[in-house]
Amino acid sequence: MSSDAVKKRKPKVIRNETGTPETKRGRAEGDQVTYPAGPHLIGQRKLFTAKTQDVRVYNEEVELEARDPQQDYMLYKDTCAALAKLMAEIQELKAGGAKVGSVEIEERRTQCSVHFITLKKLNRLAHMRLKKGRDQTHEAKQRVDVLHLQLQNLLYEVMHLQKEIGKCLEFRSQHEEIELVSEEEFFQEAPAEISRPHVTRDDQHQLTLARLDWELEQRKRLAEQYKMSLARKEKIQKAIEQKREYLSSLQPGLQNIMQASLPVQEYLAIPFEHMQKQAEVSRHLPPPLYVLLVQAGAYGQACDKNLSVSISGDVDEAKALSRPPEDSQDDESDSDAEEEQQNTKRRRATVGVQLDDKRKEMLRRHPLSLCVDLKCKDGSVLHLFFYYLMNLNILTVKTKVSTTTDLSGAVSAGELLNSESLLNCLYASDHGKETPNPANRYQFDKVGITTFADYVSDLGHPYVWVQKLGGLQFSSDFVLLDICIGFYGNDDVLFVALTMQWVCSVPEHSIIPVSSECQHLFPAKVVSGLMRWTMMSYQEFTELGFVQHVLKAGLVRETDLFFMAVVERGTARLLAAVVMNPRYPEVAPLFSFSLHWKEERSGRTDDNLRAMESEVNVFRSELQGPRPGLQLLTNQIQRLCVCLDVYLETESQVCDGSEGPKEFPREKMCLRTARGPSRLKPFKYNHPQGFFSHR
Repeated sequence: MSSDAVKKRKPKVIRNETGTPETKRGRAEGDQVTYPAGPHLIGQRKLFTAKTQDVRVYNEEVELEARDPQQDYMLYKDTCAALAKLMAEIQELKAGGAKVGSVEIEERRTQCSVHFITLKKLNRLAHMRLKKGRDQTHEAKQRVDVLHLQLQNLLYEVMHLQKEIGKCLEFRSQHEEIELVSEEEFFQEAPAEISRPHVTRDDQHQLTLARLDWELEQRKRLAEQYKMSLARKEKIQKAIEQKREYLSSLQPGLQNIMQASLPVQEYLAIPFEHMQKQAEVSRHLPPPLYVLLVQAGAYGQACDKNLSVSISGDVDEAKALSRPPEDSQDDESDSDAEEEQQNTKRRRATVGVQLDDKRKEMLRRHPLSLCVDLKCKDGSVLHLFFYYLMNLNILTVKTKVSTTTDLSGAVSAGELLNSESLLNCLYASDHGKETPNPANRYQFDKVGITTFADYVSDLGHPYVWVQKLGGLQFSSDFVLLDICIGFYGNDDVLFVALTMQWVCSVPEHSIIPVSSECQHLFPAKVVSGLMRWTMMSYQEFTELGFVQHVLKAGLVRETDLFFMAVVERGTARLLAAVVMNPRYPEVAPLFSFSLHWKEERSGRTDDNLRAMESEVNVFRSELQGPRPGLQLLTNQIQRLCVCLDVYLETESQVCDGSEGPKEFPREKMCLRTARGPSRLKPFKYNHPQGFFSHR
């Protein structure tokens, strides 16, 4: 192509993206368009001739609809190939010595420019296609959103209608709560004007109305009978009052007769009045002291006339203990309680004072006590004072010797009759220094009491034989050790003894005895409680569905001990199957869980229950406590209760969309309630911060 041919330019065809069908039609018909003077539209270019004004408008959007994207893609590849070929030819011409302005090079450069223009046009078309696709996608999404909104509205209407239908179906008429007579009895007893058999036998509605009418007639008749019975009752009550007044008038005369007969009673040794008063007071004795009173009194009457029993103490205070508290809700009492609460806030007690108050409350004695007097032949009297410690559930005894002669000079006799050691070792190893109730040891840990021997001088000696006299039976250490040595050997004695004490004393009261050294492992408040702890056989254990994986893994032997622990909180009930090896605590107990709350869950179906099993079984090293780790079982059960609290408090309470208060309010502080795809809960307790986190 020569330079002259290049200079001859054709009429410019200008692209107009905003072209209208009228301009397209004018372009097709070859009409000339005349524009008025002034600024023209942006994006439009016009071709002016010498005589006339010839303008042709070109719209790429119209052309885009007629073009095939595949053909444009092939044109793009051909153009790129041709452009690369021309560049290579220009490179060869320059390498062959051709000058920069030579005709061959200029022609190829012109062709390259044309190809660049083609590429730019293809680029514009590609962008326009992309924009068009995005617009179509946006329109489709809007249509989908509109349809989805309509669907949600319809679903809400359906749910509302279903609720209304449910309310209608659940509606119960008041007559349904009335227990009517049977239909056979109704037709037999009801008169014909009420029963109307020719109508009611075929119409259920009329039958119900007739039965209600018959019920009304019967109730009216019974109401009349009730009024007549009330009138007769009032007459009988008046007669009873008259007779009671007559008997009351006899009371002064009978008292005078009793007073006159006192010398006769003393002479015949038949103290009727004293026995009557003692029988009246004995009704307020605690059960152990009452048993002791009956047994000692029966023995004294049958075998030893020198033995006498009497009751001493504050009877009014004992009556107040047995009387239920009154639920008075007066405004005055409320204001007094608020004032007292404000006063306690002003003078907050120290930790030491609080512990002293707790110790005093724990060691509190019953207001009434028994005094058993044993008279000797020489006139000396041995006084035995029996007391009952209400919170410890044990009996104590204190002694006092009254002699006819002065023993202050006889050193040996004075030591032998010392009240602190007079009754020591009546039975082997029974010194009366420690409480025989195993549960008291864990109660002492809570209030900081190291040994009961420090309080023996004030409270008395808790001998084992004293407990038996009052009907209290406790398993002592030496008896347990003797039994355990015979069955398990010396190596396993400690394990069995401690386990039996724990099983016998703790679960009966739902108390988990956590020692003071292990209190930091758990939060201060644990709501879930151990409701039952029972032993089961190997056969019963194998029949449990949620322990089959433990059996398949070979972690259980028939020589192991098997227990079932039931932990409850509200409506949730957790069953824990515990396998205890005789080598405990060297071999840790193994726990398997099954939760009954809304549905039955186990560690095989619930990832959080599996995590709870890991907290108790896998991370047991945190629960060992002081050596040799005898607190492991107790700490494992306490951690189980803590984990159940976290599980229930972090679980969604209203899963079905219903409204109402949550059954398990949030009391534990958790950094995150759930984590990961499995939505694991935070079971790890962080001390001393007091929050729960994930491992």
